[in-house]
Amino acid sequence: MDVFVPIVLISVLIIVTALLILADHLLGGDEEKIVTLNDKEELKIESSDTLLNILSENKIFIPSACGGKATCGLCKVTVNEGGGELKPTEDPFLNAKEKEQGVRLSCQVKVRNNMNISIPEGLMDAVEYRAKVVNIEELTYDTKLVRFKLLKPETIEFKPGQFCQLRVPGLDVIRAYSIASDPKESNHVEFIVRLVPKGKATTFVHKAMLSGDEIILTGPYGDFYLREESNREMIMIAGGSGKAPIRSIMYRLQDLNMPRKATYFFGAVAKRDLYYTEAFMEIDKKYENFTYIPALSNPAEEDKWEGETGLITEVVDRKTGDLSEAEAYLCGSPGMINACLEVLRKHNIKEENIYFDKFD
Repeated sequence: MDVFVPIVLISVLIIVTALLILADHLLGGDEEKIVTLNDKEELKIESSDTLLNILSENKIFIPSACGGKATCGLCKVTVNEGGGELKPTEDPFLNAKEKEQGVRLSCQVKVRNNMNISIPEGLMDAVEYRAKVVNIEELTYDTKLVRFKLLKPETIEFKPGQFCQLRVPGLDVIRAYSIASDPKESNHVEFIVRLVPKGKATTFVHKAMLSGDEIILTGPYGDFYLREESNREMIMIAGGSGKAPIRSIMYRLQDLNMPRKATYFFGAVAKRDLYYTEAFMEIDKKYENFTYIPALSNPAEEDKWEGETGLITEVVDRKTGDLSEAEAYLCGSPGMINACLEVLRKHNIKEENIYFDKFD
């Protein structure tokens, strides 16, 4: 009797597969559909794949740190027509206004009929790059700087503060990393990667990646970037690998000869978590209107730390006054960002002048 069990199971699977194929056919899966982008470009589609995958196949790279598993909420587009009903997997990532406007997670929307969608123009400029690892530098016990040379295309244009996505070879994993390099270096990009316990991408970078490896990157992405047209005082706050986008911003500010008053607060636990301290202190000495303030929340006795102590939010609270005419750039964990927002509001900063990147 047991001999027939596998046969029965295989038969059931074949029937289910056939039914799924039939359902896909009845729903228009193998018929040509038209996806209209921003009312000016049309894509002819014959599959019923997800909108995220179809756009990628057509060289339109929507950010998706989770690789299309509906866990990051980054792959948002506006579906004006043809998207079907909102799925429960999308609901946690969309606020009421977004739902009203037709914003969807492109990884959860199947292209089963003609569609009309809107994508921010900035995303239309994202490119897929073939890149080679040319240097890996250990910054701390758990943080590395990785430098990539761009092979094809050979150059990138990005705004300081933006990010790229890295595809981990051999794994269905894509992760977002802020660009840490000088925007003038258009043929290279650098990322600062902190090891996350059990993190597939960061473990690959720290344990398996070698100089000479070829990697696929896409980008640039993001609305977090230096507002060069502004002349407001700048408050920059970061922790951990949040130093990456601020490093890129600092390169640009130096190119502009530090035209604005700027203060950079960097929070760490102990001295072993600090990096690039000397480099930023040199910038502090060079420019009168720039101040670098590193702070340790729990310095070890052997650190012999004489700088600021406490949570970075406590230090910001102590060291700033009225911020009603300032703007802030925040990079770090969601908890740190939320705590910083409370402190900045206490000092009268305007909501529209706060820019942040949460490192989940």
